Amino acid sequence: MPYRTPLHVRFGDLDPAGIVYYPRYGHFCHVAMEEFFRDAVEIDYPRLLAEQGLGFPVVRVETDHRRPLRYGDDVEIEVAVTRLGRTSVEWRYRFFHRGDDRPSAETRTVTVCVAMATFEKLPVPDWLADRLRAVG
Repeated sequence: MPYRTPLHVRFGDLDPAGIVYYPRYGHFCHVAMEEFFRDAVEIDYPRLLAEQGLGFPVVRVETDHRRPLRYGDDVEIEVAVTRLGRTSVEWRYRFFHRGDDRPSAETRTVTVCVAMATFEKLPVPDWLADRLRAVG
């Protein structure tokens, strides 16, 4: 079963039209990625940054909006690793209104493994690649 994490849409997430402001989807995806690292990969993302010196900045993002998210909506974000490259990870985030199996939105991102001290691109370490393959 794919990894899912809950989200409750807050007033501050909305634009004047009363729907989630489109840049918030990027924030939601990052929050879901942090939850995925903690729960599924079993390492907190801040520990990965601080102790391992690794980061995964986004270098590409694309979102398809199908149905709006509104204030008070209870949503689940499904996180999946769709491709694991030598230095990159492709992610898929699907947003589901709770109780509905049709995605309301889908975001695809590409992140690159970097050394936090220099931001130089690095190969994804074997131990982390193994964990990502096992749960992704």
